[in-house]
Amino acid sequence: MAHTGGVDDNEPILSYLTDMDGVLVHEDHLIPGADKFLSELQTNGIPYLVLTNNSIRTPRDLQARLRHTGLDIPEECIWTSALATATFLDDQRPGGTAYVVGESGLTTALHDIGYVLTDSDPDYVVLGETRTYSFEAITTAIRLVDRGARFIATNPDPTGPSRAGLLPATGSVAALITRATGREPYYVGKPNPLMMRSALRRIGAHSQSTLMIGDRMDTDVIAGLEAGMRTILVTSGISTRESVENYPYRPTRVIDSVADLVGHVGDPFGA
Repeated sequence: MAHTGGVDDNEPILSYLTDMDGVLVHEDHLIPGADKFLSELQTNGIPYLVLTNNSIRTPRDLQARLRHTGLDIPEECIWTSALATATFLDDQRPGGTAYVVGESGLTTALHDIGYVLTDSDPDYVVLGETRTYSFEAITTAIRLVDRGARFIATNPDPTGPSRAGLLPATGSVAALITRATGREPYYVGKPNPLMMRSALRRIGAHSQSTLMIGDRMDTDVIAGLEAGMRTILVTSGISTRESVENYPYRPTRVIDSVADLVGHVGDPFGA
């Protein structure tokens, strides 16, 4: 068994956090077995959250998208970097103000915590994913950060996938703002374990009895490890069994896909 970062392998798994893209779906197509895996969690009353670093969609919109692929996931079981960012800001500066570069997933999450969205001397500039980055909006963000607004970004992913190829994502646009201002953002999403801890609190779970499943060593596995969880890497997405060897840390287990856990959700390491 791989190194687990000091977590007791004999501790029962009582709850699950799982990444979405590359684990449950791949470009709007169901990964075979993902529906049976989630159904088994639900049947056994095992709390879980589906995580995504993408901040574009609200949980309700994501629920509809996932249902279209054949996955019926309750809205309250979806945790996005936008929700994690809103939780962080609500804790740091309740009732604050923000200038947002992003879409409905992020603006809705900030509205829901009582934030006022403004371009007039905001407490924060909050950068998230968007399909159409506006040069004008980025310019406004640069000027506000330069004047002293605190710079927050939902996630550090430099690119995202599309049918036509790579798309620049939050990390790339953040780099543009940083280059112009000399100010680095605070990233809330994976691999920041803060997102994992806020997810654990959301379902009232403890890290020692929670398993993190992901398809990327550099975000999912490291974030789970740093939050004190055991981790499973699936090779149905980005990382491969070979690429695991390139990192100084290891997942607790490597499997082909979540289909390998069907029938074993209560004992994922004995499967």
